[in-house]
Amino acid sequence: MDAEEFRRRGKEMIDYVADYLENIRDRRVFPEVQPGYIRDLIPDHAPESGERWEDVFKDIERVIMPGVTHWQHPNFHAYYPAGNSYPATIADILSDSIGCIGFTWASSPACTELEVVVLDWLGKMLNLPEEFLSGSGGGGGGVIQSTASEATLVALLSARAREIFNYKKKHPDQHLEDGEIMAKFVAYCSDQSHSSVERAGLIASVKMRHLSTDGEHSLRGHTLQEAVSKDRAQGLIPVFVCATLGTTNSCAFDNTLELGTVCEKEGLWMHIDAAYAGSAFICPEFRPLLDGVQFAESFNFNPHKWLNVNFDCSAMWVKNSDLISEAFNVDPLYLKHENQGKMPDYRHWHIPLGRRFRSLKLWFVLRMYGHKGLQEYIRKDVKLAHEFEDLVGTDDRFEIFAKVVMGLVCFRLKKSNEVNERLLKAINTDGRIHMVPSKVKDTYFLRLAVCASRTNSDDMKFAWKVIQEVTSKVLNEEK
Repeated sequence: MDAEEFRRRGKEMIDYVADYLENIRDRRVFPEVQPGYIRDLIPDHAPESGERWEDVFKDIERVIMPGVTHWQHPNFHAYYPAGNSYPATIADILSDSIGCIGFTWASSPACTELEVVVLDWLGKMLNLPEEFLSGSGGGGGGVIQSTASEATLVALLSARAREIFNYKKKHPDQHLEDGEIMAKFVAYCSDQSHSSVERAGLIASVKMRHLSTDGEHSLRGHTLQEAVSKDRAQGLIPVFVCATLGTTNSCAFDNTLELGTVCEKEGLWMHIDAAYAGSAFICPEFRPLLDGVQFAESFNFNPHKWLNVNFDCSAMWVKNSDLISEAFNVDPLYLKHENQGKMPDYRHWHIPLGRRFRSLKLWFVLRMYGHKGLQEYIRKDVKLAHEFEDLVGTDDRFEIFAKVVMGLVCFRLKKSNEVNERLLKAINTDGRIHMVPSKVKDTYFLRLAVCASRTNSDDMKFAWKVIQEVTSKVLNEEK
């Protein structure tokens, strides 16, 4: 494909993408294919000679689309949103075309410097403490990770490195290996934390305690304090706490103000995982949920969930970037450059070496929507969630399971877990909408998340109509 054909075919693809998104309601939200379906549709080896674009293009609908779960469909209500917008898509075209691998400032100065600046922009929109901003003149700053899972792991590994250094400095006569010191380390999260937090503990070889939550599914300060005191009494070394703001199960919020007070007193690294809900903190009415961030060493949320930025773009801020860069600093000669230290070399801030020019799409979105436009988008989704909550309240067969704060409604039939499981399966088999369940403290419930940017009030009414129809069928089968 030469430049002229690229111009022509690129325009065709842009038209296809726009038609796909604008007419997505015409498609079934969840595919009906079976595992292995693609092997029956394409050869078992690559072609010897190049094929025509026309043949490749035809296979998008024949091969790919039958197996796509349409996350941008207004009737997709599973998991949490996957951000998507035309400005972000255009930015990714530019990023892919530039094709830089921005591991150091010298490898592509614009890639590094735009990321530094736009994360300060975003940090100011969130009203983060000055210490987290690169422009504050301190040691803080932001970095784009691939996912919140990676951000949690980076924070835990950094806390681990800090505590190993502190232990050796405090006990110079012990001459212990790092592994022997780490065997004493313990970290904490709530029993509602994302599975990636537990996984971070496994990868980092740090014990992870899952602490019980209160009636609002929130981890409280006194619970953390009791656990820390108990572990210290047993000779262990508490090092890290992951607080969650907007859990995946039910969008619950840990009490970061209480947890932060304990962390400051006990010298623990507090990381805040606000993967989904963090986007809403750009709205002043939701910002109080972030109170306590002043005690955190690191904070993370995903613009690629709820801020119209396409995956992947997970924003992470730290108060002291040296604590991260020192944990990951491997500096071979071929990666050194004469301007080291004047700007971040982001390869020291995360696990991979290579990194895409991800700040472009965040820059495009922030400029084209503006702070007010993004606030309106968040408020629209929250309003839709409350509309659905009200609909659930009109049917006494159902109950709301958890307080509706953001764009998630957790609800269930006033029946056994088994009946609710059958209901969820029947809804997804019906195929008009798509949801996933969750379970908190042995109670199974359904989750309806407002996900697609095109979702509107009529879609909430439609989802409720489908749920009521399927519920009546399921309950009739019970008789």
